[in-house]
Amino acid sequence: MNETETRAELIDPALVAAGWGVVEESRIRREYPVTKGRIQVGGKRGLPLKADYVLIYRGHKLAAIEAKSNEKEVGEGVGQAKDYAHRLNLDTTFAANGKEIYQICMKTGTEETVERFPTPDELWDKTFSKQNEWRDRFAAEPYNDIGKTKPPYYYQENAVEAVLDAVANEEDRILLTLATGTGKTFIAFQIAWKLFQTRWNLNRDGKRRPRILFLADRNILANQAFNSFNAFPEDALVRISPKEIRKAGKVPTNGSIFFTIFQTFMSGPDEEPYFGDYDEDFFDFVIIDECHRGGANDEGNWRKIMEHFSPAVQLGLTATPKRKHNADTYDYFGEPVYVYSLKDGINDGFLTPFKVNRIQTTIDEYFYTPDDEILSGEVDGEKVYEEKDFNVSIEIKERESKRVQLFLDQAKQNEKTIVFCATQQHAALVRDLINQLSDSDNPFYCCRVTANDGAQGEENLKLFQDNEKTIPTILTTSQKLSTGVDARNVRNIVLMRPCTNMIEFKQIIGRGTRTFEGKDYFTIYDFVDAYQNFLDPAWDGEPMDPVAPGPPRPRPEGGDEEGGGTEPPPPPKEKLKIKLSDGKYRAIQSMASTTFWDADGRPISAEEFIQKLFGTLPDFFTTEADLRKIWSDPATRKGLLNKLEEVGYGLEELNTLKDLIQADKSDLFDVLEYVAYAIEPVTREHRVKSAYDRIFDNLDQEQREFIDFVLQRYIETGVEVLDQSLLPQLLELKYHAIADAAAKLGGVKQISQLFIEFQKYLYDQLAV
Repeated sequence: MNETETRAELIDPALVAAGWGVVEESRIRREYPVTKGRIQVGGKRGLPLKADYVLIYRGHKLAAIEAKSNEKEVGEGVGQAKDYAHRLNLDTTFAANGKEIYQICMKTGTEETVERFPTPDELWDKTFSKQNEWRDRFAAEPYNDIGKTKPPYYYQENAVEAVLDAVANEEDRILLTLATGTGKTFIAFQIAWKLFQTRWNLNRDGKRRPRILFLADRNILANQAFNSFNAFPEDALVRISPKEIRKAGKVPTNGSIFFTIFQTFMSGPDEEPYFGDYDEDFFDFVIIDECHRGGANDEGNWRKIMEHFSPAVQLGLTATPKRKHNADTYDYFGEPVYVYSLKDGINDGFLTPFKVNRIQTTIDEYFYTPDDEILSGEVDGEKVYEEKDFNVSIEIKERESKRVQLFLDQAKQNEKTIVFCATQQHAALVRDLINQLSDSDNPFYCCRVTANDGAQGEENLKLFQDNEKTIPTILTTSQKLSTGVDARNVRNIVLMRPCTNMIEFKQIIGRGTRTFEGKDYFTIYDFVDAYQNFLDPAWDGEPMDPVAPGPPRPRPEGGDEEGGGTEPPPPPKEKLKIKLSDGKYRAIQSMASTTFWDADGRPISAEEFIQKLFGTLPDFFTTEADLRKIWSDPATRKGLLNKLEEVGYGLEELNTLKDLIQADKSDLFDVLEYVAYAIEPVTREHRVKSAYDRIFDNLDQEQREFIDFVLQRYIETGVEVLDQSLLPQLLELKYHAIADAAAKLGGVKQISQLFIEFQKYLYDQLAV
């Protein structure tokens, strides 16, 4: 039997015999989706993982089964069975081939061949040795689909179940660590939904709905969460704001799910914080979003809020594993009940992969010489100004202009982009330069979104997040957009300020990881050597041991209530502004290099990155010589392109690959040659020059003029112009009429032969 027959005729009956048939409280989920498959070019994906069976009882997933054909040994399925159990957080898993059943206990490490599958009750008792009423109530309450037709992803279910198990076990401090873009707000919603529907509260009596507080550090995060919870009854949701409190003369108390930001709760008349107006046990459950940003610091003001509501169960959400910068958060909440990393998200296909384009210039450091003009401030003639100084204590507009131009030259200017700058003032300068130097004539093409931009900045951000709108296309920021901005179609992240804090770096990278239709990867343009963070074991490594918490990071005066005031304090002296001499400005050079990184921060070859992104290109040619021969003839080349398109590699996908390896001026032949044989691409212009003499040998003057005309269009547009079907258009473009062309070049047969013959020289071994 094949595997399908084995499942239907041998494994299914064995499960039914064990009590896993269609009965009221047990069921079998077949082809249970686990991963989506890593994102590849052209809307394609790698193979998704699906468990052959998942056994569910009383609302809990209890075991997975990996089935194999009865012609294979049962051990062939053990590895996959363990992988499914690990991903789905299962204690038990099986491999089965219809003749044998191999049982694995992930908790104890026990492995053995068993005579039959356990019954639902036997497997339940094996998994849960102790009874727990609230665990069963939570499991019995279905997820809210919020209008969706698909259930939560496996890791989202894992996170929800881990938190609710902790609540059922009466733990009062809970932490979830999930990479940016994996749906922390959605997970928080599902947790709140199950608590609300089951009437869990601190009394655990099931008599009233819980009161849940969602705390964020920025209005945009609180608003996003508020909107994401719209499946709750309208009168259950309360948005706490200073304006509404002042208007009502008191804090709101009628409702079930309350949303606010730390800064609102810390404000209040006569320096008395508003949170004190609530009784300590008013809230049953508190969710702290982005809790690594200071809320758990022992000496921080935000900690006072959590201490005031200490009777409540408190859930911290963070995207960052334990590091020295946030060890106090982990010390407060304890180790996370569930972790889902950036690496996992990319490899599973729930997050978008990325590449890094590192750009250096000859003015990444600056030493003053008298031919430069000092516009303001005082220069230290002995100092070498480094990246950390630029746009904080020294500003050279020409340097920023060069960097902006380099980015605009390399990126697709219609792609949504976020540029991270050193300060709000720097973000304004970069915004202006982008609008001056870009191809767009729309005055809102690039906008600044910082704390100082207030309501207008929020409106620009909202428009940017709307995937149906193309303006604004680029946002510049300093600190404000490093967290919590749900903009799925961001294709470029530009780093124009140093980023040495690993937590912040991961947050910034997370701005591009969200998936979007047609988004195969995103690009990080790195002007500040931030790529070195990928080389740090902390990129996605094991948690560090806790360290003693340090003092809170001070908020400078004038910081807005949204938490955007986290910029470095202004320098004590007037900022030094330099105007470069004309000669020095013209001499600025750049060195750009593209590097590729795996999801775990491991540098990989371009070939490996492309293989992950494209999969294995179909093997329609056996050698490089074979590829050259096929490509040299318009007819066989068209046949190859048609075959590639049939399996999902059309011109759009191949041109995407051309962009990836920065070969936009090369032939598609070079792209295929590079992928298959790692041969560096050459430009179309170089290819023509190399073959020029051989192409024009033995041609008369009229033929030379026509072929030269074709080659110029080939250099400008690419290999598509060499297709046989375009020959009539080329003749009309050159001679206005086919008859005129025939009079100069000969009959149709001669012209066609001329068009075909010259191409073999263009692609022979000497044309490099």
